[in-house]
Amino acid sequence: MIAFLESLKESHSDDASIQAFNEIENHIRDKKYGLVWEEHSEEVDDLLKENIPILTADPERRLCKDASLPWNFIIEGDNLQALYLLEKTHKGKVDCIYIDPPYNTGARDWKYNNDYVDGSDVYRHSKWLSMMKNRLLLAKNLLNPADSVLICTIDEKEYLRLGCLLEEVFPDARIQMVSVAIHSSGVARSEFSRTDEYYFFVFVGSSAPVAVPLGSEWQSDGTKRQQDVRWESMLRSGNNGRRIDRPNLFFPALFDESTGEFLGFDKPVPLEVSGADYIPPLGAIAILPYASDGSEACWRISAKKALELKSMGAFDWSPIKDGKTTLKYLKPGELEKIEKGEYQVVGHKENGAMIISAENYSPKWVPGTQWHVPTHQAGGAGGSSLIKTVLKTKRFDFPKSLYAVRDTLRFMTADKPNAIIVDFFAGSGTTFHAVNLLNAEDGGNRKCIMVTNNEVSVNEAKELIDKGYKPGDDEWEKYGIAKFVTWPRTVCCIEGHDVDGDPIKGTYTTSMGTEIKCSEGFNSNVKFFKCSWTPRKPEDYLLSNALCLHIKEMIELQNAIEVDNVKNVLILNKEDFRRTILNEDVRPHIERVWVNQNIIFSTEDLKALKEIGYKYIPREFFGQELREAAE
Repeated sequence: MIAFLESLKESHSDDASIQAFNEIENHIRDKKYGLVWEEHSEEVDDLLKENIPILTADPERRLCKDASLPWNFIIEGDNLQALYLLEKTHKGKVDCIYIDPPYNTGARDWKYNNDYVDGSDVYRHSKWLSMMKNRLLLAKNLLNPADSVLICTIDEKEYLRLGCLLEEVFPDARIQMVSVAIHSSGVARSEFSRTDEYYFFVFVGSSAPVAVPLGSEWQSDGTKRQQDVRWESMLRSGNNGRRIDRPNLFFPALFDESTGEFLGFDKPVPLEVSGADYIPPLGAIAILPYASDGSEACWRISAKKALELKSMGAFDWSPIKDGKTTLKYLKPGELEKIEKGEYQVVGHKENGAMIISAENYSPKWVPGTQWHVPTHQAGGAGGSSLIKTVLKTKRFDFPKSLYAVRDTLRFMTADKPNAIIVDFFAGSGTTFHAVNLLNAEDGGNRKCIMVTNNEVSVNEAKELIDKGYKPGDDEWEKYGIAKFVTWPRTVCCIEGHDVDGDPIKGTYTTSMGTEIKCSEGFNSNVKFFKCSWTPRKPEDYLLSNALCLHIKEMIELQNAIEVDNVKNVLILNKEDFRRTILNEDVRPHIERVWVNQNIIFSTEDLKALKEIGYKYIPREFFGQELREAAE
């Protein structure tokens, strides 16, 4: 049909006909199935057309607890603005994205173009979808395509639309939704009270949750988990358990009739010969596989495999009684637990079988899609109560439970102790708090990048306006969420004190139920960056000069380091080179060097750089923007 329209355009080239043909073509190309909505642009979209996002470090908001550890970052700004920069520093590198976007309840819980969106806005769903789609498209580029996950929380107001949107943005991913109980009594309403919210897991590449040991609170479903060593019966049951199904696995195990000593295995009994007619060697007892109803069955493994396991001490049998015994062996999963030290071999029986202790073993599993875990309660010790303990006042409504986020991240990064985790709807900072707790539990060095705006709450905005303040004023900005909630919570939790400087009372509960004192804090480093803008085509200065002023932050963000010009050095000009590379006091301490590609070095200078090792400032930072500006 499209080809036919093109031919019509050639024979009917007047403006009215062309316009009509184009409208028909647009209608034909319109999506016929899936999520369709009226797309809306944002002010930040317009700003991006004429400006370039840049990062500036806040010198007053920097916390270094242990210089040997990687750095984490809190970025204040519009998350679309920040994602634009993260795509330059972390494209394809992120292991896990966890976001808790606005739920679009109609209760003025989020802004679109600086205006709160409430239930009376007939476009609130399309605005929300436009906002989410733009950010998810950029977030997709951050994820490691081989193995990563995006986790997005939501409630009943938008979960249907979000599910469709995720399928559209991530067509090749596997998507699953988990229901998480966050209110034991439920949120009261005229309909059914709401007790749950939903976590969408978008599995990219080979990503999958990791089986981990879980505490008793995860076993409220009544499912019995393996707690001890499992010796598998050699007798096959169920499917393919009949002799006729596996005739080569119907063979006798031979034991000395006087001593009970294992003698070995005989050849399989021919199918035409009944097991009852088999005659064992003189002085031997034959054990053949029979089902509980007396019918002829078969073994699970071959004689060769059983002898191999016996040589390892992984084959055993019960004492012979009335000419009967039970043969058993260890399957590969149990042998792996021994290799990993989860089981301990404490001796051997007279028959050579291992004596194994499971005293220190904790079963590992991946839970189902219904999580009813007491510590996941939003109003509990890991949620609003924790925030109030740290910040002393109620500065943030509806925080996620620290433990719900910790457990979610643990399932996806337990096997990735150096994972990069991003949250671009950071809110009160629960995700970074959870990363710190998880690292403290298992000794990991996971890194976290959080992005949040600096909006003030509705009530605070009203009070500030009444006092004559407006956005941008220092008095207004200091009550924004980034500076008034996210940063102080982060600092307090790392240092182990509340905002008044007193030790934080109480303990954190680890994944296995042990406790860590909140006052101990965490070994973690964090920097605070602020997003701003610089024009794409400045009139009275070079764009490259403006961008050079913000390269340091990009290198720090990309590498989770601090550019201190001692250990990590940035050379933007010849003076930087002389002050560092040619400085005998600094040079011995230099580990990594980044160099401006526009500097012309002498042969001797290049030799000095090569002796240390250096990298050019990555072109992906702002190369495209400089080309557009003809620089």
